[in-house]
Amino acid sequence: MAVPRRDFLNEPAPENYVAGLGRGATGFTTRSDIGPAREGPSEDAIKEELAKRAEQLQNGIQNGENEAQENADDNEDEERFRDNENDEGLFASGAYDEDDREADRIYQEVDDRMDSRRRARREERESREQEEFESKNPKISNQFADLKRALSAVSDDEWASLPGVGDLTGKNRRSRKQIQSQRRFYAVPDSILASGSQIGAYENTAPADEDGSASSIAGTITDFRQISFAKDKMLLMRLDQAGTDSVMGTTNIDPKGYLTSLSSSVVKTSNKVSDTGNNRELLLSLVKSNPKNANGWIALAKLEEQDNRLTAARKYIQQGCENCPTNEDVWLENIKLNPPDYGKVIAANAVQHIPRSVTIWQQAMKLETETMAKKKIVRKALENIPQSVTLWKEAVGLESDPRDARILLARATSLIPLAVELWISLARLETEENARKVLNKARQAVRTSPEIWIEAARLEEKAGNVSRVEMVISRGISELQRRGGMLTRDQWIEEAEKCEIEDKPITCQAIIHATLGQGLEQESSEPIWIEDAQSALSKNCFATARAIFAYALRVFPSSITLWNQAIVLEKSHGSAQNLFAILEKSVEACPSAKDLWLLYAKECLAVSDLDGARSVLSRAFENNPDDQDIWLTAVDIEAENNEHDKARMLLAQAREGAGTERIWIKSVVLERQLKDSTRALDLVNGGLQKYPRSSKLWILKAQIYESDKLPEQAREVYVLGTKACPHNVTLWILYSRLEEADLTRSRSVLERAALANRKNERLWLERIRVEKRAANLPQARTLVASALQECPVSGAIWAESVSMESRTQRKPRLIDALKKCDNDPIVIAAIAKLFYAERKREKAKSWLEKAIKADSDNGDHWALLYKLLDTTGASQAEKDTFYKQFFDADPRHGEQWPQIAKDVNNFGKTKIELLELTAQAISF
Repeated sequence: MAVPRRDFLNEPAPENYVAGLGRGATGFTTRSDIGPAREGPSEDAIKEELAKRAEQLQNGIQNGENEAQENADDNEDEERFRDNENDEGLFASGAYDEDDREADRIYQEVDDRMDSRRRARREERESREQEEFESKNPKISNQFADLKRALSAVSDDEWASLPGVGDLTGKNRRSRKQIQSQRRFYAVPDSILASGSQIGAYENTAPADEDGSASSIAGTITDFRQISFAKDKMLLMRLDQAGTDSVMGTTNIDPKGYLTSLSSSVVKTSNKVSDTGNNRELLLSLVKSNPKNANGWIALAKLEEQDNRLTAARKYIQQGCENCPTNEDVWLENIKLNPPDYGKVIAANAVQHIPRSVTIWQQAMKLETETMAKKKIVRKALENIPQSVTLWKEAVGLESDPRDARILLARATSLIPLAVELWISLARLETEENARKVLNKARQAVRTSPEIWIEAARLEEKAGNVSRVEMVISRGISELQRRGGMLTRDQWIEEAEKCEIEDKPITCQAIIHATLGQGLEQESSEPIWIEDAQSALSKNCFATARAIFAYALRVFPSSITLWNQAIVLEKSHGSAQNLFAILEKSVEACPSAKDLWLLYAKECLAVSDLDGARSVLSRAFENNPDDQDIWLTAVDIEAENNEHDKARMLLAQAREGAGTERIWIKSVVLERQLKDSTRALDLVNGGLQKYPRSSKLWILKAQIYESDKLPEQAREVYVLGTKACPHNVTLWILYSRLEEADLTRSRSVLERAALANRKNERLWLERIRVEKRAANLPQARTLVASALQECPVSGAIWAESVSMESRTQRKPRLIDALKKCDNDPIVIAAIAKLFYAERKREKAKSWLEKAIKADSDNGDHWALLYKLLDTTGASQAEKDTFYKQFFDADPRHGEQWPQIAKDVNNFGKTKIELLELTAQAISF
C-alpha cells in the first residue's frame, strides 16, 4: 500500500497562521519580528487576482438571475429598512476573537434570563389563545368524538345489518361510458317479474286503517297515511319496550319459547349438506375400523336420522346391536328408532343379552299398553334384578288393590331393608298401629334416616296426637346426632316446607322449632331468620314462615322488626283472630313501641271496633304519655266519629302535655274543619308565638284570612311567612297565586322564591303554569327550556313540556322523557293520558297501572285510574280489586289529591268520595 508523502512542511502556511496559537502559545511582537518593509504584489499577481474575481462575479450573476425577481421586494425592503448604525457592513471583514465570543455569550445569557422570566406568562397566553382558537375552529374529529364513542355500544347484529355500499367508483376506475358500453339490457316479460317478486318474500304489510283503507297500487303510489300509521306503530313499540322492561321488570318476549322455535327451524344449506357427507364418511370409517365402539354406531344412526334416512339409521343401529350386544345405549337407540311392535322384539332380544339392565326392562314396559302385560314384564324383571328399588316401585304402582301393594312392599322391604322409600310407602298403606310397627322396623334397619322420623311425626299428627309430634321430632334429632345422620339447617327447613305442602303444619312447626337455631350464634341469628322467613314466603309456605317468626320472637321478644313482619304475615295470609292475637302479644312485649299501638288501633277501626280502638289508645297513653302520634290518632278517631268536644278536649290536654308543632297544627285544622275561624285564628297565633318558623302555621293563618275574604291580611301574612321561612316552596306558591290577578306581582314573587330556592322543580312548574294560565305560551316554552336545563331529570317538567307540544311531537318527546327521567311515574302517567286521548283505553290502563306500581303514594294516579275504570264501564270485580289496592296503598301525595283531601269543605267525607272529587278535578 502506498504511503502518502508528508511534504506539508515544504508548502506555504495558510493565511493568518500563527505558530503555536492552537496550543495556547502567546508572546509579544517586536520590530525585528516584523522585519523590514516588503514590496507589494507584482503586476502579474494583481492581474491574475482580478481575473479570478471577475470570473467569480460572472458566476454569481448567472446563479442569481433566477432568484433576482423573487427576492427583489425583499432586497428592496432590506435596503429600505437597513439600520445605519449596524456594524455588519463596516466590520464584516474583522477578526472574531475570544473577547467577541465572550461578549456574545454574556449577551445571550442576559437574553435567556429575560426570556425565562416572561416564559410562564407567554406560555399561558399562547395556551389560552390556542384553546380559544380550537373552540372557535374545532377539528372534524373532535366534532364527531361523541358519535365515535357511541359506536362502541353497537352490537354485532346491528353492524351486520348495515346495508352494503352501492357506489363502487372508488374500486372501479373505468369511465362511465366504458362501463355502459359493456352492459347489455334485455326486455324481461312482466310475468317473470311478477313471479320473481314473490320468491322469498316476507309479509310485512302494515295493517289497514280503522276505516279499512289501504294502498291499492303497491310500489307505484306512495300512501302517506300508511307511512304515518307505521311511524306511530314504531313509536308505540318503543314506548312499550322502554316502559315494560324498566318499570315492570318484565318483557313481552318469551326467551325459552323463542329459542325453542329457533332450534326447531332446520335450514338446509350447501355447507350443511357437505358437512353431513363428511361426517358420514368419518363415522363409517370409525365403525369399520372399530366395530365394537358403541358410540360410533349410535352417532352414525343419529346422523342418518337427522338426514331423514330412517332405513339406513335402523340398519346401522342393528349392526351396532350385533357388534355390541352388551351395551345398553345401543339397544335403547334401536328401540327408539323402530315402531312399537318391532320395538318389543328388539327389547326381548335386549333383555336376553343384558338381563340385569333396569332401563331396558322399563323401556320394554313402556312399549306395552295393557296393564297385565306390564305386570308380567316387571315380575320377570324382578326375578332377574330383585334388589332394584325402581322396579319394585313400578310393580307397586301397577297394583290397584292396596292389599296386593302391601304384599309387594313387604317382600321388597325384606329383600332391600335399606330402601327408606319402600318402608315409608308400606307404612302409608298400613293401619295406624301397623304403620308404627313398620316404622320401628325401618328405624332399626336404617339408623341414620331422618325421613323415617319425619314420617313417624306425620303419622302422629294424622292420628290427632299433636302433643307427641314435637316429642317424636326431638327424639329423632337426638338419635340422628348420635348416629351421624343429622341434616343441615337449610335441609331441615326444606323438609318442613315439604310437610306444609303435604298439609302437615304441626310437623312443619315441630321441625322448625327443633332445628332453626342449629349452628347459629344467638347474637347474629335475627337477620338470618328473617331471610329464612322471606324465602319461605316466596315459596308460598306461610306455615313455615309463621313457625320461623314464632321461634325468632321467642328468642328476641323485644324486636320490633320481627313483630312488624309477623303482623304483616298474619294480615296478608292469616285470619283476623290470629292477627289480633299477635297484635296483643306485640304490645305486651314492646309497650313503648308506639307504632305497634297505632297499628293495633288501626286494625280495630278496620273491623269497626271503635271501643276496642279507644281501649288500645288508652293503654298506649299509659305507656307513652307524651307521644304526639298517639294523641293525634285519638283525636282523629273522635273527630271522624263526630265526637268534636272529646277531640277538642284531647287536643287541649295534648297542648298542655306534649305541646309539639304538629299538635298546634292539628288544633287549628280541627277548628277550621268545624268552621270556627275566630278560635282557629287564636290558636294559630298562639302556635306562631311558640313556633315562629313553622311554615304550616303561616299557611294556615293566611288561608283563614283568604276564606274570610280578607286578601290584604292574607298578603301581609304571606310576606311575614316568606321572611320567616324563605325555603318553604309551598308558602311562595300560595303567595304567588294570591297575587295572580296582577301578573307582574305574581312573577316577582316566584322570581324571589327562585333566588331563595335554586333548582326547585315545583317553582319552575308554577312559573310555567302561570304563563300558561295567562295565555303567554311563548314565554311558557322559554321557561320550559330553562327549567329542563336546571332540572333535566324532573318528570313533572317533562310532562308539562309534553302537554305543550303538538300531537305529532308528543310521542317522540315522551320517549326522550322516559330516557332522561329513568321512568319517572309522572312521565308514565303522561303516556297514559296520551293513549287515553287517542281512545286506546286498554293501553292507557296498562300505563296507569305501571305508574301506580312505580309510585303507589301518588293519589292523582289512583284518581286517573278510577276515572278510566268509570268511563270504560269496568266490571264490579275490577272495581272491587281497585278499591282494595287503593285502601292498602293509602296515598298521601300528589298535586290534586292532598288539596282535596285537606280541604275543610270535604271534612267527614270518605276516601271513595274524595277519590271521586279528585277524578273530577283531574283531566286526561
